[in-house]
Amino acid sequence: MAIGDKVEVYYFHLTRRCVTCIAVENVTRDALQAFYPDEMSKGTVKYNVLNLDDETTKPVAEKCRVSGQSLLIISGDTRLDITDKGFMYARTDPDLLKSVIKKAIDPLLNSEK
Repeated sequence: MAIGDKVEVYYFHLTRRCVTCIAVENVTRDALQAFYPDEMSKGTVKYNVLNLDDETTKPVAEKCRVSGQSLLIISGDTRLDITDKGFMYARTDPDLLKSVIKKAIDPLLNSEK
């Protein structure tokens, strides 16, 4: 790939979670499974759900430069933070969040073609 070896989607959350937090995780997973099933099975697109309260997650959180709940799309040096859209749309307009995710990932994948 021109931008990075793969597209990594990270959802960082805390142990105590609200309905919206869970919706962000689920809508993101649904979008990735719907739009990128082949890429996910090949490992070109990977979804990582990590609990920030878990000590083993801290090195990844530091690498991704997060300190709180976050929804990130990372490929190579490209880091897209769509946390605000995730929390704004996961419950009120999940299809819009799915669209935001697709619009963020497609250019990263198309760079390889």
